Amino acid sequence: MKNLPFLDIAIIAIYLIAMVGVGIYFSRKNKSAEQYTKASGKIPGWAIGLSIYATFLSSNTFLGVPGKAFGGNWNAFVFSISMPFAAWVAAKYFVPFYRSTGEVSAYTNLEKRFGPWARTYAVVCFLLTQITRMGSVFFGISLTLQALTGFSMETIMLVTGICIVVYTVLGGIEAVIWTEVVQAILKTGGALLIMYLIISKMPGGVSKIIEIGQQNDKFSLGSFSLDFTTSTFWVVLLYGFFINLNNFGMDQNYVQRYHASSSAKEAAKSIWLCVWMFVPVSLVFFMIGSCLFAYYQVTPGLIEPIKLQAAAEHLGTAASQTDIANYAKTLQPSDYGDKVMPHFMVNMIPTGLLGLIVSAILSAAMSTISSGMNASATVFSEDIYKRYSKRKISDKQNMRLLYIGTVLFGLAGMLCGIAMIGVKSILDIWWQLSGIFAGGMLGLFLLGIISKKSGNTEAIAATIVGIMVILWLSLSYLIPDQYDFLRSPLHANMVIVIGTLSIYLTGATIAKFKSVKA
Repeated sequence: MKNLPFLDIAIIAIYLIAMVGVGIYFSRKNKSAEQYTKASGKIPGWAIGLSIYATFLSSNTFLGVPGKAFGGNWNAFVFSISMPFAAWVAAKYFVPFYRSTGEVSAYTNLEKRFGPWARTYAVVCFLLTQITRMGSVFFGISLTLQALTGFSMETIMLVTGICIVVYTVLGGIEAVIWTEVVQAILKTGGALLIMYLIISKMPGGVSKIIEIGQQNDKFSLGSFSLDFTTSTFWVVLLYGFFINLNNFGMDQNYVQRYHASSSAKEAAKSIWLCVWMFVPVSLVFFMIGSCLFAYYQVTPGLIEPIKLQAAAEHLGTAASQTDIANYAKTLQPSDYGDKVMPHFMVNMIPTGLLGLIVSAILSAAMSTISSGMNASATVFSEDIYKRYSKRKISDKQNMRLLYIGTVLFGLAGMLCGIAMIGVKSILDIWWQLSGIFAGGMLGLFLLGIISKKSGNTEAIAATIVGIMVILWLSLSYLIPDQYDFLRSPLHANMVIVIGTLSIYLTGATIAKFKSVKA
């Protein structure tokens, strides 16, 4: 068990107390549901941009990206390369569309186009995506703090979850945005500080890191072959484009921020600010992973505790020390990549700086979770309760509903995080689950926006086809070996690509056929 020095504990405690204090401060301004969910549309574009950037830069990035780079290469960085393409579409088409509707929910338009079922389907997909996202982030932060403190991951999730729930419930979207502005700065500084510390401790410095990286193909963006069965450059580029299109176009986290901006122009600026900050900073995290790989290559004795920990977790408490040691020898870097960053922090970062970096990782987790809770509560209020229970409720009742929803979705995220304990890669599990849940609603959204001739019948048929395709792509690995020819040959990241295209093309094709026939 690692005992954090008092100075580091004090820094972390001050940060957590400050975040709760922000929630208390903004709670005095939340006199209406519009203020709570939209901040009355008075947030400047630069603050919205930093807020969106902070939501993207979660603890999955802080821990999962260096883990992927340590265990593999820079293939996952192609996700970041895809962002400008999705941002262009969002800024040109999605932002003006949402600002013109005036609806705080991203899913109201689906009901207007196709009926209540479409809105409900998209809401369910969104809420599952958010719970999964919050769960993966809770898991990531607990993985780090467990290495630092020795407390159980469940306990860590509960304590951090309570702090996040308090300031999100009290402060609403305005507290979420302004705390994310602070968190964006803290995260960026934390990433640069970690990279500096690794390089400063590296025998041979930057030149040695580059040498080892080149020898082990650590800087590769993946194969450029047109192979969609493995994680090639093109598979990640397509996945990134579609998932970012979903983020900017269908994710309530971001759509809600478009309404909080003072104008459509400011909202579009916020998207581009997020992109131009996230792309280079995400590269820093890949560099951190490569630096850690090189560092542990020249100090191989320091990696043994990480391998033994990973082996012990895999084999369970009943395994003997001999079995654990033998199994540890068989592990590859990809098997313990997520544990490398916490291990380096525990053993190599000086007192005081450690508290600052842990606060940065906490901020990465808190920004994603708080925005997810706020957006989920808004969707629950607007798209479920008001739609199916009471259409007309007082502002006081609406505020109470938002408070309850925020707490419930925070708890759901914690439970999801507990269920993820033991997964091999945070980034892999998040990418797979988000692709499954997001593919359906993005395809339906694009059908409603682009194919003007598509109606309810076309949308229902397209969604049924899309769901069947997504289920096959996601679950065909369960098919018995004697029927392995029925399994999907595509990489898991292609689920959102094929699922989205299946829904859109099916609906558009049926509509085209009907119009020609008529």
